[in-house]
Order: sequence, then structure tokens, then C-alpha cells
Amino acid sequence: MLLIGPPGSGKSMLAQRFAGVLAPMTEEQALESAAILSLAGRFTPTDWMQRHTSHPHHTCSAVALVGGGSPPRPGEISLAHEGVLFLDEFPEFSRSALEALREPLETGAITIARAAQRAEFPARFQLIAAMNPCPCGYHGSRQRPCRCSPEQITRYQAKLSGPLLDRIDLHVEVPALSADELLQSPPGESSAHIRERVSSARQIAMDRQGCANQRLQGNAIEHHARLDDAAIRFLQSAATRLGWSARATHRAIKVARSIADLAASETIGVAHVAEAMQYRRGLMHHGKT
Repeated sequence: MLLIGPPGSGKSMLAQRFAGVLAPMTEEQALESAAILSLAGRFTPTDWMQRHTSHPHHTCSAVALVGGGSPPRPGEISLAHEGVLFLDEFPEFSRSALEALREPLETGAITIARAAQRAEFPARFQLIAAMNPCPCGYHGSRQRPCRCSPEQITRYQAKLSGPLLDRIDLHVEVPALSADELLQSPPGESSAHIRERVSSARQIAMDRQGCANQRLQGNAIEHHARLDDAAIRFLQSAATRLGWSARATHRAIKVARSIADLAASETIGVAHVAEAMQYRRGLMHHGKT
């Protein structure tokens, strides 16, 4: 997930709370997470069965993020295994560090090759990235005018490569609220209630195919997605018009499958596909009407 919005809109707060809405860990997941955290001396008994949130600073090196050294040690992406990797100020990370995310986002593991030896660490995590829409942070904001030129905005957003953005399923705009909206808003839904819905949807997926929707590959996507005829036609037309890659199309189907599971729907309908598509609008749509 990529959160896009001006400073102070709540992106970091949302990311820090994300682990609390994920489904409870299985014992196998807890053991794997504890083993990785123990290698870095970060595990304590109170962390047992708790999903870890790893939050490296944007100045960290590619080695600190992916792992390395002699002998190879896990980096922040592996320490977030079965938890959350939160990367704030996403475009400010080095290009090499960002491009190193492509392998684990696709495979759930990271391979570290050194002259003396080669090591592979698990790295199945929920990536939550946050960024401003432009260098000054206020492109598209209703609160303050943006001072950036179109060239500056394009250059800033171009720090994130197309192949990397292609692997991020949800692009979510987080607008800033005015003082009146903030103070007069009713209380939000608790993380515990959201977690119940997430757990129910995940169990539906596990009962249907034995794994989470995100881990479906190849023919299994078509077999378990269960798009109705109208949804298939809608997706084919939209993917062609938008020039989506095969990866983007498959990822949108898996997101739509999760949306349908949250709605307790056996099939994917047009509404589910349309919602999934809205999450892949891309950065350049930000701030446009």
C-alpha cells in the first residue's frame, strides 16, 4: 500500500496502527518471526504472537534494508517478516534500496549473495509506504497552495520506478482534514472490529484455496477468482484502455477477490473490480479532478 498525502494528514499514524488490524498469527508464523527477530537481538517474550512493525529511516543503506555482511544477516525487510514494513518518505530512500524491494514483493524472500556464501531469508511482509505528492507536500491540497512546478512534481514522483509501483497493489490518497472536520468527526471504528472482518475474509480465502489471495499464482488466480461475466468484460476493457501489464491485471484481480471476500460474495462482480481499479490509479492522477 502506498499512502499519498500532505504533511500532517495522518499517513504515519495509519501505518503504525496497521499491524493491529491484521489477522492473528499462526504458531508457525510466530515461530518464523521470532527466529528472524532473535538473529538481530530484537525479540522479547512480550513480542510472542505479535506482528512486528519495522520502520527504517529513509537514510538507511540498501544493506541495512535488505541484509548483508559476513556472515549475512537479515535486514529490515526480513525483520518485518509476517508483519509490517513501514517506509516513510518513500521517494527519499536510495534507488538501490527501493529496487531491492522488487524481489521480496514478488517472492516473499530475499537472497543475499556474497563472495564467500549465499543466504536466503524469508521476507513476507505488508509494505506500507508513505509519501508527499510533491517536494513541498501540498500538491492537490485544499489547505495550502502548492509551490512546485510541474517539472519538479514529475521529477519527484519519477524517483519511484514503474516496475516498483507495479508491485504495489493499493495507491491510497490521504487528504488533510480541516480543523472543523477533525473536531466534529464521529469516533472511528476500532481496530478490533476491523480485525474481525479481516480475519473472517482471510478464513474464507483459506477455506477456498488454502492460502491468502495475495499468494495465488498462475492458473490458480483464474480458478479461484470466480469473476462473473460482466466483471470479466469490464476488466478486459479497462486493462486494455489503461495499458496494464499482466502483473498489474493479476494483482487487481487478487485485490478484487479480497474485496469480494470482505463482502462475503462468492463471485467477483463489477463493483469489486471497479474498486480494485481505483486503487491502481497511479501517482499522476493525484490532485486531479
